[in-house]
Amino acid sequence: MSLIVQSQPKSKTSIAHDAAAALPLPTLLSHALVAFTIEFDNEAERQLPHWTTNYGSAGGSREATWLVSLVMWPNCMEHVGDEGITVRDLEKRARTKTNLNGMERWGYVTVEPDPEDRRRKPPSRDWVIRATPAGRRAQAIWGPLFGTIEKRWEERFGKKEIEQLRESLLAVIRQMDLELPDCMPILGYGLFSRAPHQHGRNATVQEDRELAQLPLPALLAKALLAFAIEFEAESKLSLAICANVLRVLDEKGVRERDLPLLTGVSKEAIHMAMGILQKARLATMGTDETIGRTKMVRLTAGRIAQDTYRELLAAIEEKWRERFGNAPILGLRRSLEGLEGDSSAKASPLFEGLRLAAEGWRSKVSPPDTLPHFPMVLHRGGYPDGS
Repeated sequence: MSLIVQSQPKSKTSIAHDAAAALPLPTLLSHALVAFTIEFDNEAERQLPHWTTNYGSAGGSREATWLVSLVMWPNCMEHVGDEGITVRDLEKRARTKTNLNGMERWGYVTVEPDPEDRRRKPPSRDWVIRATPAGRRAQAIWGPLFGTIEKRWEERFGKKEIEQLRESLLAVIRQMDLELPDCMPILGYGLFSRAPHQHGRNATVQEDRELAQLPLPALLAKALLAFAIEFEAESKLSLAICANVLRVLDEKGVRERDLPLLTGVSKEAIHMAMGILQKARLATMGTDETIGRTKMVRLTAGRIAQDTYRELLAAIEEKWRERFGNAPILGLRRSLEGLEGDSSAKASPLFEGLRLAAEGWRSKVSPPDTLPHFPMVLHRGGYPDGS
């Protein structure tokens, strides 16, 4: 006589955990970082007099700045004090480059030769950056906002859970010997992350006390950037392209207009990624006459690249377990999985803080089904989805 044991149906919590556990570590890091950033940006937009290219202005001030994202604080405005700062020193302190031309054009800073520099033609790296009145107003709003959003996360997810996430991140970051910025760098040529120029501990590498005082998105960014640097040292394609666009393609084809919904990144970012994939002959984009002249994107030789991407993610995460310890990486995954839920826009706890005010610009565009699997931080204001 055989004994048949019927399995019990899984609870929603168990299903959500399984979905999150299946995600690569950089995806979990990205989702948390992007969710925090969008929530920060939404609140900054509400408070800050500003204007946008496509969605008008708010605040009624002629000195309003063009609206930018969180990353323009740690890579620029955080370091521009009352006395100003040279271009050279800004890059040293931020440990990454900013879009300085943009920040000047958008009304946040001025960049001019130092009046006390007697040289006839000082090099541009010795020019002095100063905040405009509108830039100082943005600084006053952005600075405290990190603590405000982190407090919201403690209320939403639990103070103990957020503290554990911070400790898990610190347990890994403290073992890294890289000069990492406090944000994701603006993606460079080929949409690669710009690795720090220097390795090894020196005066610009943050000490433990300074690390512990950093806001949560800075810790998330450091861990994610370190993973990206390692991935891109072994990959011909950037992690930004692989994790977002290459990941969702197949040989049957995906409608071009569906890609922002599937990837969580903007049309502009997808266009840049597709240019690189097409140049590498990994994907094609063309009109399909059989389905109403719809533009379709198809993999060609990209299946191998997809497999390589997934294998490399798994290999690096395993290396991290060996290098940093199984317990720290497992603890980090568990903390991130707790935030993630089942990953969908309808059910993931990360989306709970992204509900939009009617006047916010994101309320005027179609919401994605997912958050980016890697931040698409472009020169276009540093938004995490390339907007």
